Amino acid sequence: MSQTALSSPRWSDLANPTRFLALADRLVPWLAGLSAVSIATGLAMGFAAPEDYQQGITVRIMYIHVPFAWLAMMCYALMAVSALGTLVWRHPLADVALKAAAPIGAVFTALALLTGSIWGKPMWGTWWVWDARLTSVFVLFLMYLGLIALTRALDDPTRSARAAAIVTLVGVINIPIIKFSVDWWNTLHQPASVFRLDGPTIHPSLLWPLMISALGFTLLFFTLHLMAMRAEIWRRRVIAMRRLSARRAERGSGVTP
Repeated sequence: MSQTALSSPRWSDLANPTRFLALADRLVPWLAGLSAVSIATGLAMGFAAPEDYQQGITVRIMYIHVPFAWLAMMCYALMAVSALGTLVWRHPLADVALKAAAPIGAVFTALALLTGSIWGKPMWGTWWVWDARLTSVFVLFLMYLGLIALTRALDDPTRSARAAAIVTLVGVINIPIIKFSVDWWNTLHQPASVFRLDGPTIHPSLLWPLMISALGFTLLFFTLHLMAMRAEIWRRRVIAMRRLSARRAERGSGVTP
């Protein structure tokens, strides 16, 4: 076997929590630095970009609102893949990834709703309307909160992981509803203007800052996710060590568990 094969970890090796922790320790500083640079560059370009001919200066909230909305859906998609990893492939870190992602997704969804309301006030004349896009994103936020509560309600890790995975997969139907709600129903939101078969409809002077900002916030998400997974692994190890110590103490005192 070559030296390269010995030194390069395979993806299956990341199922080992110790190897994953070592990889996370190496990646987090780089991801954090790249995310900070990308977000700062994207926002600086956004504030230097020309104002929209219809929306004026208020269009600049797009550079944080749109990435928040994208990441709210991407995070849930990642959780759905993690749910499959728990139920189908029995990956030992799949449940950790799902549980760690839920609070981050909830925060991004809440920020998407908040910035969307701030953007909608001058555009629509109201902070909130119960149209299809807003309602489905609000449902997504409630789903995140429900999953967070579910993962903390059950003491048995196996039951908690299975229940959270099943609920996550059931709720994934809401993601295409959010995505295509502007096409299926009459909503105040404009149709897709970036990811289109015939190309983006946004002017490059506005599109490039948006894409760089979205890249930065995506890197921020993965930074936070790796940190949260690392913290969850250490939390479970501490709990396991405490239980082991308690059992040893019971055996030493002659008390049967």
